[in-house]
Amino acid sequence: MQLSNAIRQRIINLSEEKQLSLREVSNRSKVPYQTIITFMSGKTRTIRIGTLFDICNGLDIELIDFFSDDLFKEV
Repeated sequence: MQLSNAIRQRIINLSEEKQLSLREVSNRSKVPYQTIITFMSGKTRTIRIGTLFDICNGLDIELIDFFSDDLFKEV
């Protein structure tokens, strides 16, 4: 699995776990919705670490915990 796909899947899993839409994640993280959608749709393959850090804050998770998921063992 590619890293970008693993990151997308992790965001999806956390959003579902916390019962948040991507719009709500955007609002909570202060990351523009279009930025999230562009990455999540695959239109861009990269995401800035600062943006991911903000998304993690919006999801109430530490960045280190984001990457500690077993999903990243497949990368």
